[in-house]
Amino acid sequence: MVNAAISMTETLLDEFYVIVRTTSQLLKKADASVYDYRPAENMRTFLELANHLVQIPHVDLAILQEKSEADIRKLEDKLRAENEAELTHVLEEGYHLLKSYFLSLSQEDFFQKETKAFYAEKGMSQAKWLVEIVTHAFHHRGQLFTYLKQTKHDVNMFDLY
Repeated sequence: MVNAAISMTETLLDEFYVIVRTTSQLLKKADASVYDYRPAENMRTFLELANHLVQIPHVDLAILQEKSEADIRKLEDKLRAENEAELTHVLEEGYHLLKSYFLSLSQEDFFQKETKAFYAEKGMSQAKWLVEIVTHAFHHRGQLFTYLKQTKHDVNMFDLY
Protein backbone atom coordinates (compact mmCIF):
# COMPACT_ATOMS: atom_id res chain seq x y z
CA MET A 1 0.00 0.00 0.00
CA VAL A 2 2.90 2.39 0.66
CA ASN A 3 4.03 2.03 -2.93
CA ALA A 4 0.46 2.70 -4.12
CA ALA A 5 0.33 6.01 -2.23
CA ILE A 6 3.71 7.13 -3.54
CA SER A 7 2.88 5.98 -7.07
CA MET A 8 -0.49 7.75 -7.08
CA THR A 9 0.98 10.97 -5.71
CA GLU A 10 3.88 10.99 -8.16
CA THR A 11 1.62 10.16 -11.11
CA LEU A 12 -0.79 12.99 -10.28
CA LEU A 13 2.08 15.43 -9.70
CA ASP A 14 3.60 14.39 -13.04
CA GLU A 15 0.24 15.15 -14.67
CA PHE A 16 0.16 18.51 -12.94
CA TYR A 17 3.59 19.24 -14.35
CA VAL A 18 2.13 18.63 -17.83
CA ILE A 19 -0.25 21.48 -16.99
CA VAL A 20 2.67 23.69 -15.90
CA ARG A 21 4.69 22.98 -19.04
CA THR A 22 1.83 23.27 -21.53
CA THR A 23 0.22 26.30 -19.89
CA SER A 24 3.58 28.07 -20.01
CA GLN A 25 3.81 27.29 -23.73
CA LEU A 26 0.27 28.54 -24.35
CA LEU A 27 0.98 31.76 -22.46
CA LYS A 28 4.07 32.35 -24.63
CA LYS A 29 1.89 32.11 -27.74
CA ALA A 30 -0.62 34.68 -26.48
CA ASP A 31 0.02 38.20 -27.64
CA ALA A 32 -1.04 41.00 -25.30
CA SER A 33 -3.99 41.89 -27.54
CA VAL A 34 -5.81 38.77 -26.33
CA TYR A 35 -5.57 39.71 -22.64
CA ASP A 36 -8.87 41.64 -22.72
CA TYR A 37 -10.68 39.04 -24.85
CA ARG A 38 -13.90 37.82 -23.24
CA PRO A 39 -15.87 35.21 -25.24
CA ALA A 40 -19.16 36.16 -23.55
CA GLU A 41 -20.29 38.82 -21.09
CA ASN A 42 -20.59 36.29 -18.26
CA MET A 43 -17.10 34.84 -18.76
CA ARG A 44 -13.62 35.84 -17.59
CA THR A 45 -11.23 37.73 -19.82
CA PHE A 46 -8.19 35.83 -21.07
CA LEU A 47 -6.00 37.51 -18.42
CA GLU A 48 -8.53 36.81 -15.64
CA LEU A 49 -8.70 33.17 -16.73
CA ALA A 50 -4.91 32.91 -16.98
CA ASN A 51 -4.57 34.31 -13.46
CA HIS A 52 -7.15 31.88 -12.11
CA LEU A 53 -5.39 28.96 -13.79
CA VAL A 54 -1.87 29.79 -12.63
CA GLN A 55 -3.09 30.45 -9.08
CA ILE A 56 -4.71 27.00 -8.73
CA PRO A 57 -1.80 25.25 -7.01
CA HIS A 58 -1.34 28.11 -4.49
CA VAL A 59 -5.03 28.74 -3.89
CA ASP A 60 -6.28 25.15 -3.86
CA LEU A 61 -3.46 24.21 -1.49
CA ALA A 62 -4.55 27.03 0.85
CA ILE A 63 -8.18 25.91 0.57
CA LEU A 64 -7.36 22.28 1.40
CA GLN A 65 -5.35 23.57 4.36
CA GLU A 66 -8.62 25.12 5.58
CA LYS A 67 -7.75 28.79 5.13
CA SER A 68 -10.69 31.19 5.37
CA GLU A 69 -12.40 32.76 2.39
CA ALA A 70 -10.91 36.14 3.35
CA ASP A 71 -7.40 34.62 3.40
CA ILE A 72 -8.01 33.04 -0.02
CA ARG A 73 -9.14 36.37 -1.53
CA LYS A 74 -6.01 38.09 -0.14
CA LEU A 75 -3.83 35.35 -1.62
CA GLU A 76 -5.49 35.72 -5.03
CA ASP A 77 -4.86 39.48 -4.97
CA LYS A 78 -1.24 38.99 -3.94
CA LEU A 79 -0.64 36.49 -6.75
CA ARG A 80 -2.28 38.53 -9.53
CA ALA A 81 0.03 38.73 -12.56
CA GLU A 82 0.03 41.05 -15.57
CA ASN A 83 2.18 39.30 -18.18
CA GLU A 84 3.44 35.94 -19.39
CA ALA A 85 6.61 35.94 -17.27
CA GLU A 86 4.73 36.75 -14.05
CA LEU A 87 1.96 34.24 -14.82
CA THR A 88 4.48 31.49 -15.47
CA HIS A 89 6.37 32.32 -12.27
CA VAL A 90 3.19 32.07 -10.16
CA LEU A 91 2.35 28.70 -11.73
CA GLU A 92 5.82 27.19 -11.30
CA GLU A 93 6.14 28.44 -7.73
CA GLY A 94 2.71 27.02 -6.87
CA TYR A 95 3.57 23.68 -8.44
CA HIS A 96 6.65 23.34 -6.24
CA LEU A 97 4.65 24.20 -3.10
CA LEU A 98 1.97 21.69 -4.05
CA LYS A 99 4.55 19.00 -4.78
CA SER A 100 6.33 19.63 -1.48
CA TYR A 101 3.10 19.42 0.48
CA PHE A 102 1.86 16.19 -1.07
CA LEU A 103 5.21 14.42 -0.98
CA SER A 104 5.53 15.27 2.71
CA LEU A 105 2.34 13.41 3.64
CA SER A 106 2.44 9.98 5.17
CA GLN A 107 0.47 7.23 3.45
CA GLU A 108 -2.13 7.40 6.20
CA ASP A 109 -2.52 11.18 5.89
CA PHE A 110 -2.68 11.03 2.10
CA PHE A 111 -5.57 8.55 2.11
CA GLN A 112 -7.33 9.28 5.40
CA LYS A 113 -6.74 12.86 6.54
CA GLU A 114 -9.75 14.94 5.59
CA THR A 115 -9.85 18.70 5.34
CA LYS A 116 -12.82 20.91 4.55
CA ALA A 117 -12.95 23.88 2.22
CA PHE A 118 -14.60 27.06 3.51
CA TYR A 119 -17.38 26.57 0.92
CA ALA A 120 -18.03 22.85 1.54
CA GLU A 121 -20.30 20.96 3.87
CA LYS A 122 -17.93 18.02 4.31
CA GLY A 123 -14.23 17.34 4.02
CA MET A 124 -12.24 15.35 1.49
CA SER A 125 -9.17 13.17 1.82
CA GLN A 126 -5.85 14.61 0.68
CA ALA A 127 -5.82 12.03 -2.14
CA LYS A 128 -9.19 13.31 -3.40
CA TRP A 129 -7.95 16.90 -3.08
CA LEU A 130 -4.99 16.16 -5.34
CA VAL A 131 -7.28 14.65 -7.98
CA GLU A 132 -9.57 17.69 -7.67
CA ILE A 133 -6.65 20.11 -8.09
CA VAL A 134 -5.34 18.32 -11.20
CA THR A 135 -8.77 18.13 -12.86
CA HIS A 136 -9.51 21.76 -11.95
CA ALA A 137 -6.31 22.91 -13.65
CA PHE A 138 -6.85 20.74 -16.74
CA HIS A 139 -10.35 22.20 -17.11
CA HIS A 140 -9.09 25.78 -17.13
CA ARG A 141 -6.11 24.96 -19.34
CA GLY A 142 -8.65 23.69 -21.88
CA GLN A 143 -10.53 26.97 -21.64
CA LEU A 144 -7.30 28.93 -22.16
CA PHE A 145 -6.56 26.85 -25.27
CA THR A 146 -10.08 27.56 -26.59
CA TYR A 147 -9.68 31.31 -26.03
CA LEU A 148 -6.47 31.18 -28.08
CA LYS A 149 -8.20 29.20 -30.85
CA GLN A 150 -11.09 31.68 -30.90
CA THR A 151 -8.67 34.59 -31.31
CA LYS A 152 -6.86 32.92 -34.22
CA HIS A 153 -3.63 32.16 -32.35
CA ASP A 154 -1.47 29.40 -33.78
CA VAL A 155 -2.33 26.57 -31.37
CA ASN A 156 -3.21 22.94 -31.97
CA MET A 157 -3.63 19.71 -30.02
CA PHE A 158 0.14 19.19 -29.83
CA ASP A 159 0.29 22.23 -27.54
CA LEU A 160 -1.56 20.17 -24.94
CA TYR A 161 0.95 17.29 -24.65
